[in-house]
This record gives sequence, structure tokens and C-alpha cells, in this order.
Amino acid sequence: MRAILLSGGTGTRLREDIPKQYLKVNDRMIIEYSIETLTRCREVESMVIVAGEKWHEAIADVFSKYDDRHIFSGFALPGETRQWSIYNGLLRLKGQANADDSVLIHDAARPKLKEALINNMSNALMGYDGVLPVLPMKDTVYKVDETGRIAALLERKEIMAGQAPELFLYGKYLKANEKMIEDGRMGSINGSTEPAFLAGMDIVTIPGDEDNYKITTKKDLERFRAEC
Repeated sequence: MRAILLSGGTGTRLREDIPKQYLKVNDRMIIEYSIETLTRCREVESMVIVAGEKWHEAIADVFSKYDDRHIFSGFALPGETRQWSIYNGLLRLKGQANADDSVLIHDAARPKLKEALINNMSNALMGYDGVLPVLPMKDTVYKVDETGRIAALLERKEIMAGQAPELFLYGKYLKANEKMIEDGRMGSINGSTEPAFLAGMDIVTIPGDEDNYKITTKKDLERFRAEC
């Protein structure tokens, strides 16, 4: 398994001076928590970090603490959107990953990643082109029109919330992204699995992890600080 850790976001909703993944919690940058988990997971053979150049030295220092297996294989630069950043990471893996290798895509803003989830995803991939961890919706879900009026009541058991990381077969997923580029759609993608789904890749879902939340707001950050 190869891994791409996305750390190019600016975190504007948190209104901090630096991107949220570089904020420190218990004297550790938030990105460090994901790096620790990924470097210690035996399923992960190599890892690319997508990050701005100004953070490369700090990230390399973090790797020096955990990377006993020397899986760090370099940086890719962020793109204009999250999906462009993923594509840059996929290109950085060229020459390292074979078409039938799997590639795990994770967000540095989800620091509570567990090895068990990675292992479950790896086990679930057999016979499929990708794996997406999902959580069931707890509340009643409605479809609303452009005026805000309720247009339909959706079947809650058929609606799931996708999480990161996501796992794909490298060759097929690279081609799926290239197709999105050809179609001029890279700027309007809602999630990493969208290019795979639109390309006809066979994606299976598995139960996600409610602890694996994304730090988006100050409330999320406060929750993470309280849990560490």
C-alpha cells in the first residue's frame, strides 16, 4: 500500500494564523498524529506528503522521529483544489507504485486515524477497485429546493457520510483523475471517491470510525485538545 497525506489546505474557517494541520496540540503539530499512525502501520510501504514548501522542513523533522522503516518518499506541491493536490500526489508516486498497487488518501486534518481502520480497508479491497469508510446518518434527512422548502424525505438507511482515508487501486484511480482533467471537471469534485465512481470503478463501503473526525471548526479543535 502507498499513501498520500494531504496537508496543503489553508484552514480558513478556523481563522488561525497558520493552517490548522500545523497548529500544535500537546506540543505536537496536528499533522504529526497522522504521520505517526501511517509510519507505524505495516500495511503502508511508502508515503508522499502534499504540502507547501515552507512546511517541508518541519514535516521532515517530524518524520525523523517515527520513520524507522524509511517509508517517506518525498513531497508533492498542493494544487488549486483538493483533487488537484491528490493528482499531484499520484504523479509523485509514479515510478514507485504499480498499477495494481493500492493507494491510501488521507487528510492531515483527521489526526485520530487508527491502524485498525487502515487494516480493515486493506482487507476489504480484495475483489474491488476501492474502499470508502462511511458513517450512517443519525438524523432524518430531507432534500430541500432552492428556496429552502422541503422537497422530499430521503431514506435515511440509504444515505451515508463518507470519511477519509479512501483506498483505491493506483492505476485505475490515476486514469479516473486524468479523465476528469480531460473533461474539465477537476474544479467541481466533491470528494476523492467521485472520480472513481464516475469512471465506473467498483467501490465498496465499510463501517467508518466516529473518532476519525475532521478538524474544521474551532469546536472541533477544542474537542481534539480535550481528547489528547
